[in-house]
Amino acid sequence: MVVVEGWSDTKRLSQAVDCDTIETRGSALGEEVILRIQKAAAERGAIVLTDPDFNGNRLRRLITEAVPAVAQATISQDQGRAQKDNPHKSLGVEHAPLDVLATCLVEADQQVGQSRPASDIDRDFLVDLGLVGGPTAKEKRILLGQSLQIGYANGKQLYHRLLAYGIMQEQVVAALKGNINGKVN
Repeated sequence: MVVVEGWSDTKRLSQAVDCDTIETRGSALGEEVILRIQKAAAERGAIVLTDPDFNGNRLRRLITEAVPAVAQATISQDQGRAQKDNPHKSLGVEHAPLDVLATCLVEADQQVGQSRPASDIDRDFLVDLGLVGGPTAKEKRILLGQSLQIGYANGKQLYHRLLAYGIMQEQVVAALKGNINGKVN
């Protein structure tokens, strides 16, 4: 799992490597995001890759203090500076060359030393449990996100998040039974 500041960083990383991300949504670092990073670090490893600016470094420091087990990936300011149409000297992960991103993540991944666990969840499973498309789907996803400490997600995000954390069907069923009056549906 790679911790980044926002959606544009996630989009750029997806062009460079196959990875899952946790977005902090800027320089703010909420408790839910910290819990997701802690869970990712414990279960499969987490890498922090923030912008090479003041806010990015501040965010990196806050994350590292809250979750000391995270690995560090960095790019220089020169590598993070936009090359075209940059009158404001834009700086960030979203501007870094793809090969630079791939290299820094491979190096950081060697610190992590964990591989992605395989999940047995598919979309039909989520539909069968009423997590997608049902009248109470949103409420179930809220409770599931709280129970598994992965945060709220819409149906599509939930599917990807469960796969990213390597969560198994039996964990989802157990979490729902514990949260919805002992009932799966």
